[in-house]
Amino acid sequence: MNQLTCFLICVFVSETQGFEIPTNGLPEFAEYEDLVELAPGKFQFVPENRRYQRSVSGESGETMEEADQVTLYSYKVQSTITSRMANTVIQTKVVNNSPEPQNVVFDVQIPKGAFISNFSMTVDGTTFTSSIKEKTVGRALYSQARAKGKTAGLVRSRALDMENFKTEVNILPGAKVQFELHYQEVKWRKLGSYEHRLHLQPGRLAKHLEVDVWVIEPQGIKFLHVPDTFDGHFDGVPVISKGQQKAHVSFKPSVVQQRKCSNCSETAVDGELVVMYDVNREEKAGELEVFNGYFVHFFAPENLDPIPKNILFVIDVSGSMWGIKMKQTVEAMKTILDDLRDEDQFSVVDFNHNVRTWRNDLVSATKTQIADAKKYIEKIQPSGGTNINEALLRAIFILNEANNLGMLDPESVSLIILVSDGDPTVGELKLSKIQKNVKQNIRDNISLFSLGIGFDVDYDFLKRLSNENRGIAQRIYGNQDTSSQLKKFYNQVSTPLLRNVQFNYPHLSVSDVTQNSFHNYFGGSEIVVAGKYNPDKLEQLQSIITATSANTELVLETLAEMDDLEDFLSKDKHADPDFTRKLWAYLTINQLLAERSLAPTAAAKRKITKTILQMSLEHHIVTPLTAMVIENEAGDERMLADSPPQDHSCCSGALYYGNKVVPSSVPSWVNPSPTPKIPMPVLGAQVLEATPPQHVMRVENDPHFIIYLPKNEKNICFNIDSEPGKIFNLVSDPESGILVNGQLIGAKKPKNGKLSTYFGTLGFYLQSEDMKIEISTKTITLSRGSRVSVLSWSDTAHVINQRVLVSVKKEQTVTITLDKDMSFSVLLHRVWKKHPINVDFLGIYIPPTNKFSPKAHGLIGQFMHEPKIRIFNERPGKVPKKPEASMEVKGYTLTVTRGLQKDYRTDRVFGTEVSCWFVHNSGKGFIDGHYKDYFVPQLYSFLKRP
Repeated sequence: MNQLTCFLICVFVSETQGFEIPTNGLPEFAEYEDLVELAPGKFQFVPENRRYQRSVSGESGETMEEADQVTLYSYKVQSTITSRMANTVIQTKVVNNSPEPQNVVFDVQIPKGAFISNFSMTVDGTTFTSSIKEKTVGRALYSQARAKGKTAGLVRSRALDMENFKTEVNILPGAKVQFELHYQEVKWRKLGSYEHRLHLQPGRLAKHLEVDVWVIEPQGIKFLHVPDTFDGHFDGVPVISKGQQKAHVSFKPSVVQQRKCSNCSETAVDGELVVMYDVNREEKAGELEVFNGYFVHFFAPENLDPIPKNILFVIDVSGSMWGIKMKQTVEAMKTILDDLRDEDQFSVVDFNHNVRTWRNDLVSATKTQIADAKKYIEKIQPSGGTNINEALLRAIFILNEANNLGMLDPESVSLIILVSDGDPTVGELKLSKIQKNVKQNIRDNISLFSLGIGFDVDYDFLKRLSNENRGIAQRIYGNQDTSSQLKKFYNQVSTPLLRNVQFNYPHLSVSDVTQNSFHNYFGGSEIVVAGKYNPDKLEQLQSIITATSANTELVLETLAEMDDLEDFLSKDKHADPDFTRKLWAYLTINQLLAERSLAPTAAAKRKITKTILQMSLEHHIVTPLTAMVIENEAGDERMLADSPPQDHSCCSGALYYGNKVVPSSVPSWVNPSPTPKIPMPVLGAQVLEATPPQHVMRVENDPHFIIYLPKNEKNICFNIDSEPGKIFNLVSDPESGILVNGQLIGAKKPKNGKLSTYFGTLGFYLQSEDMKIEISTKTITLSRGSRVSVLSWSDTAHVINQRVLVSVKKEQTVTITLDKDMSFSVLLHRVWKKHPINVDFLGIYIPPTNKFSPKAHGLIGQFMHEPKIRIFNERPGKVPKKPEASMEVKGYTLTVTRGLQKDYRTDRVFGTEVSCWFVHNSGKGFIDGHYKDYFVPQLYSFLKRP
């Protein structure tokens, strides 16, 4: 059986192949003479004879598995941080030990906002190098000479603050491949420190696993530490050496140390290595560093009294916030309110389809007012839609009115903090109109900060909203601790120390400086200014900063000598002598990209676009306007790192391999005819046909639930209306390890004032098999541990995995069978693509079975153990031909109505009518609790019952 295995981030090469590791990409590392090892009791150097032992059977358990088809030989990461400018190189080496061709995927997570500057790979002696081209030029070159069996791309990751660089190659038996990626980023100071995060996912044991982080800071290093992010597994492995202005962190676990357990073949290296540090600061106008025609000005004053603030908390309390998100938001808000100072003023605006205010005016943050605000927040019950427009306008009105009435301290600052998890669904729905309304009404002395919660929120909208109004936006996902993230976000944005910060460089024109004006400075952060100068005409660079601190006007001046930094950098081989130029380019391009999104006219946008493109090409970095062309020396094989692919066939950050046929690497704009992927572990193409069972539990259309109760021989049905993006638990049985969840999608637009919703994605988790099956209207994704297979609805396939059988019938059904006595069927409903309202959706059919445990629950699962019902007093209903009756169930007496639903298993166009008793009010009384109790945060989350 053909197999392809998915490993988290790359990479394998056998020691027996015996090739040398060139060091041109990653230089050998030597200790600094002035570095002192920190915390000798905790961080010890691992003896060289342990770290680099040969992988020979019988030597201290260092045996490497010899049966690997594709083997990781080395995994090396080097980061050099020079004055907050970080350059990172990731290098991996792989060999194909199998007798058949194998696919190898190099999939690396890098921080969002980082710029990729270089990529190269060597495939069995053929070297591919990269160049940066304007996007249309890159596509044209790629179209002329597409590489065979190779793909590349820059994709968004599902992880917070990360994205992926990915390339895939098909290598012959015995072939070797080396990947090397370079990227750069600026370290931003947040909450009093800098964080450098390296995402490490070698996927398995590596003979040589080496991570080195060098920190060179001319200002001097105040502190540096490496928090434990691997649950204590690597205690003693990270080695920190620190001098006054430079430090080195080494992480080089041996094969024995990499193992999850003493006899495990899995690696424990799966997560982030984090280096946190801060620099020394003097009480002056920041640190002005000048070198090689560029300067960088870091400004982060300390020991200043916070400025009084006027703060409006605007909290989304719509129905989608129900559950853990609202609970954590309430807990965070209570802590935040306790942090307010006596001189602060505040109020709370909460909104769903309506807008309410705790107080119509700002009030002082006294203990009594804070206690009352906490009681108000605790009583919030989420429900209804989302009216962002009116909520923001109400908050702006309160601040404007307070300012007009002279209620605000002239030395204070005004903030609005918006917390929301969804798009507007009530009131003004057009995002551009909401932006315009806010912009027209908000004053220049008000900053708007936005925190987006979950996967449904339009984060780009929140970013534009905040960027336009002197604030920032941040996003947290539903699987994260909302409470701690909200408190961290608040701490970051709500401690203003300076107002109206202005930078002036008397000998430079404004056009030479990337940023020269700031509204506020918030404690724990840092202002960074970069610019260009002519070293032939300028012997000294002068800076003058003016700002307001509490009740004091500050004027801070400093001079920078041109030669000091050059002398310091020349003495260190790891220092980047080009860091000022890189940092200036990074800041300038990022600022231009922000200005481009806010350009008022098409002409202004074209002008900014031209400048971004010129700088991207000049500085050799991948931006939204450029593409990376990767080609061999002859120029007859090319790859393109360009737009994110639509298919997320595997986990983020992965190496996977196998002998499947390589999917077409041609993007849609090259060849509009889609090439179906050939699934991986497939046995034949004939699906076993069977007569569908007559009585099943089913969910169809928008969505209609039909529950068959075999003892009573009755069908009971109910509808549920909710919002697109919501995930419902259908079956949750943690005891038997079976889970079924469904995520809703919405129609293209409302009909008769109502937006219909349907199941667009279904997730099945079979815990005992460690198998997840995600079925959408586009693909069927099967994953077992690190192995992944993706099938298309255009396939007909029969996939067997131990106890599980998955059958796909082209464009019709997917049937999942477990141990031959439990099954689930999913029907695909296609609609006309140009239909003005309807969308493709899924139906699910589950035959009743006694194989679930007594703890099974969910909207469908709770009925696997049939409740007692009694239907009586049948009578004419309000609608002709729809009689009513009374139904006793679970201690309730409900009024039910006779009706008809559809079963589409045998007639996929018109369906077969199914008679049922309909329970009104979203099944209230028939299902346990309220239908919102069945929301879950993720597609593979078990239901948490009270």
